[in-house]
Amino acid sequence: MDSNTYDVVVIGAGPVGENVADQVVRGGLSAAIVERELVGGECSYWACMPTKALLRSAAALRAARQVPGAREAVTGGLDVAAVLGRRDSFAAHWKDDGQVGWLDSAGIALHRGQGRIVSAGVVEVTGDDGVPVTLTARHAVVIATGSGSLLPDIPGLHEAAPWASREAAAANAVPGRLAIIGGGVVASEMATAFAALGSSVTMLARDGVLPLAEPFAGERVTESLQEAGVSVRLGAEAASVHRDEAGTVHITMTDGEQVEADEVLVAIGRIPNTQDIGLGAVGLMPGAWLTVDDTLRVVGEDGAPIGDEWLYAAGDVNRRVLLTHQGKYQARAVGDVIVARAKGEAVEDGRWGRHVATADERAVPQVVLTEPEIASVGLTAAAAETAGVRIRVVDYDLGAVAGSALHADGYQGHARMVVDEDRKVIVGFTLVGPDVAELLHAATIAVVGEVPLNRLWHAVPTFPTVTEVWLRLLEAYGR
Repeated sequence: MDSNTYDVVVIGAGPVGENVADQVVRGGLSAAIVERELVGGECSYWACMPTKALLRSAAALRAARQVPGAREAVTGGLDVAAVLGRRDSFAAHWKDDGQVGWLDSAGIALHRGQGRIVSAGVVEVTGDDGVPVTLTARHAVVIATGSGSLLPDIPGLHEAAPWASREAAAANAVPGRLAIIGGGVVASEMATAFAALGSSVTMLARDGVLPLAEPFAGERVTESLQEAGVSVRLGAEAASVHRDEAGTVHITMTDGEQVEADEVLVAIGRIPNTQDIGLGAVGLMPGAWLTVDDTLRVVGEDGAPIGDEWLYAAGDVNRRVLLTHQGKYQARAVGDVIVARAKGEAVEDGRWGRHVATADERAVPQVVLTEPEIASVGLTAAAAETAGVRIRVVDYDLGAVAGSALHADGYQGHARMVVDEDRKVIVGFTLVGPDVAELLHAATIAVVGEVPLNRLWHAVPTFPTVTEVWLRLLEAYGR
């Protein structure tokens, strides 16, 4: 066996693992990263980047059609081949040369293969040649292996070769008929994308469309999907699935109704990629989500860090927030705290400290690129009430803002802020409407900074822009 020693070994070279390793190296330590697939991970090749590329062309076309003068210049529909080609370019044609080059330039060692923890601080990597290489970490091992799609135990589903999020993001052809099991973010975005690309889409949304968002957000997206020709079956649940010899997928509902499709996409949740990384060697359950403390060290059932506190987990695997940007946020905290502990420096682990991921608790921003777009940060009204916060909800018609009327004819949208009445700060904010994703960061700053409402009066929005909704919401609150 070959043997290599580093200060830190990271298992998983997605955006989270890359950021952990980068922070560690920037802090003066050495780092190695282990990857069994493509460097860059899910987000680069099968999620964030390719899916948003699939959605963007249709969004641009819709925007043009909503503005007189531009509308008349539109003479055709989407060029599907061009859309898929642009998607391919953003996925780097599923080659990771560029990402590998970045690792080299950052001074991060790459070991390709399946990484497994074999003992405290020791990771064994088995590549395609079957020859194991042992990596030893002086200070920390970080698990950043992400998550995969959950396939439910529906009779016949596995045999029907369903699409999961990966297959949808990387599809090289648009199916004539697409059935989607699920109603969350992936299901809603892919229904939006494939309907625009020409598929006849049926959405089986047992728990509703975007059930974790503010109710008005899910309602508006449902209406928009239906207007785009999507058959949205609220409350529908698949009882069995069968693909016949001709390739047609037959889905039987619990009420006996049947749906036929050329492909079926399952988008109902995620599972951690921890099945084969050696968790058993440290007393943890293979395939389980990992629990972490405030500084993202892996802890056991007793809440104490594993062993001599050398094992960390960042990103999806710790189940705090399954979003790439939050995983990268965690990665920066993990990298910095490992460096601090290695150098004997003070650890800032109090609320909003440098070495903790406080924003995971109540300040998570998210955009959903459906039509209309949804942009939110912090708590929904329901979640705030569940958390015991005494709230006031303030709503405003986003279409009534002058900037919205200029942005698109017939602009329809909605804005909501959720105010903590005891502290007079915003704890939740949601926007629904065309092109609202780029408006979110102001709300994120207000929530994270816990900016008092009386100070926000002095943050003057420019006229005539859609951001004037901030003034209108504050006026509504003050009445």
